Formats: sequence, C-alpha cells, structure tokens
Amino acid sequence: MELNLERQQQAREYARKRRQIFYIDLAIGALGVLFLLASGLDKGLRNLLQPLVWHPIPGWFPLQILIYFLILVLAYQVLTTPLTYYGFVLSHRYGLSTMTLRAWILDRLKGLALGLVLEVCLVELVYLLLALQPQTWWLSVGLLLLLFSVVMANLAPVLILPLFYKFKPLPEGELTQRLLTLAQRANTRVRGVFSMELSSKTTVANAALMGLGNTRRIVLGDTMLDRYTPDEIEVVLAHELGHHVHADIWKLIVTQSVLTLGGLYLANVVLHQVVEAHTYQSLTDVALLPLLFVLMGVFGLVVMPIGNAISRAIEYQADEYALQATKKVDAFKSAMTRLANQNLADIEPSPLIEFLFHDHPSIGRRLKHADAFATHHG
Repeated sequence: MELNLERQQQAREYARKRRQIFYIDLAIGALGVLFLLASGLDKGLRNLLQPLVWHPIPGWFPLQILIYFLILVLAYQVLTTPLTYYGFVLSHRYGLSTMTLRAWILDRLKGLALGLVLEVCLVELVYLLLALQPQTWWLSVGLLLLLFSVVMANLAPVLILPLFYKFKPLPEGELTQRLLTLAQRANTRVRGVFSMELSSKTTVANAALMGLGNTRRIVLGDTMLDRYTPDEIEVVLAHELGHHVHADIWKLIVTQSVLTLGGLYLANVVLHQVVEAHTYQSLTDVALLPLLFVLMGVFGLVVMPIGNAISRAIEYQADEYALQATKKVDAFKSAMTRLANQNLADIEPSPLIEFLFHDHPSIGRRLKHADAFATHHG
C-alpha cells in the first residue's frame, strides 16, 4: 500500500483548518465567560433569577441552577453554531462526511439533548455537594465522576452509541473466526463481532474493542470491512486487544480521574478565596458558575498535553502488542498507510503539534516502530 502524497497535502490542510476551528471555539468560550465576569452579568443573571429560590436543602437552589446553566449553554451553542456548521462543510469539502444536512442537524440535536441531561445532573450534583460538604465537595465529585466513567464505559456500546449508529452482528466466516480466535489468545472474553454502520455518516475507517465486562464486543466500521484485507483488520484489532491485555481502559480512567481531581481541588481553593473576599455571596452562589467553567477550562488546557502524552505511550504499547501477537509487520504497515490515506491523517505533524494535540503517535512514528520491530525480530 503506497502513501498518497496528494491526500497528505489535503491532510495537512484539513488538520490546520480543524485547529483553527478549535482556537476560535476556545476564544468564543473564553471571551464570553470573561465578558460575563467583567461586566457583572454573572451576578445580574443571578439576581434576575432570584425568584427561583426554592431550596429542598439549605443552600441548594436547583431551579435557579438549572435555568442559569441552560442560559449559558444555549447562548454558547447559538454563538458557535456558524463555526460548527463550517466544520460540517469542511468535512464534506475534504470527502470525510457522507451526512446530509438534515441528518447532521438531527445528530447535533440528539448529542445536545444527551449532553444537557448529563451536564445538568453534574452541575446540580456539584452545587448540592457544595451545600452539604463545603470543604470536601471536590473529593466527592471526583470519586463520583470516576464511578460514572466506569459505568459509561460499560453501557456506552449498548445504550449510547446505538442512538447514533446502527450495529449488526458480523456474519459467520473466516474473518469473524480469526478475530474471535485473536480475542481468545488474548484471554479477552467478548460478546461477539459487530459491524458499525459508519458509512451513513463518514468515509473514515475505525475499529474498536468496546465495553467492559458483559458488554465487551469487537466492533468494525463498515468503512473498514469493505477496504481492508483480513490481515490488516487482524492487526488493527490486535492493537485494540492490546489495550485490554494491558488494562489500558482502567489506566486512562484512573489517570483522567486523578487529573480531574487535581482541577477540582484547585477550583475549590479559588472558590473559597473569592467567597472569603466577599466577591460572591456564598459557595453555592449560582453566579460562581462562569468562574467555575473558566477554572476547569484553563486547568484542562494546561494538563491536556500530559493526558495526551500518557495516551501516546499507551498506544505505542498497543502497537507493540499487535506486532508481537500477529508478527504481520507488512499488514500493520499497509493498514497504517491505508488509514492515513482514508482518514486524512498527517503522517508527520510538527513535534509541537503532536505534543500538544495528538493522543496517538503519528502514523509516521507508528511505521518507524514497525520497521524497528522487523529489524529486531528479523
């Protein structure tokens, strides 16, 4: 499989434009929240919602929190809709999207509704714990988010993803048996092999081992099934199995939870300081919500390279497992090259861009890894 140089040029252009969208989106969110804080609108909106002071628990005003949060989120959605639509247009321009505008809007609405439900529950929980445990709320929130991450990893393949994609069992045959055998050799129990209808939305290829425990399953995008050889699919799946052999899902959940806990603790320190300075009424003042967004957003940006570095190390180990388990170096390299061509992946991003934004090693590094493996085991 040869690298398509024209597609590589497009990949660099597309990656640059996607980063520009990210920067603009970040600027809109940051400027919007800073405007709220600087203008006093954060407190003005709270005062406007003062009639909604029903509090089943002293200090916790769930209706006021709900309306305040919805105003912030929906205002942000309105402001960024042109930018989001441009991302949709861009994916079509570079041949990565197969969605109609109607289907895209429907997916956006479903995602927004699901996100709002989960986010409202989280914000209400944070404020409830601020009222009940003003000193240790951050620890309780961190532990509950850890539990939520585990539950979602288990339920996502059966409850969340089917809202957006159609799944069907892969027919019995050589490929299915090869993948099940590969899972058995990795001592990984799976519920079966499934095809995910990616082609209704995208031309991008993907495969995964999804779920935890009784929901774990092998999932192949139909955009991969119709273009990759059985050997290529096998090495891609071996990579995914490597994550389970090394317990990488648990590593990532724990790592993310520790980072989140650090952010929550720092937010706790700042919130106590601004309340003690009489800038806000109390820890449960709903007007603190924009400040809380700023604190968690800044912390997330600062630690993002750390999380990405950990993820890249984990992905490197999964590649090593795939090469060790299959010994199919040529299939691994052809699969990586095909992914670069099909998914518009820049095989050699700048070291800085890779350090800041990439949670996988670049395709170029993965190809060099395969060559080094072949030399060492040749």
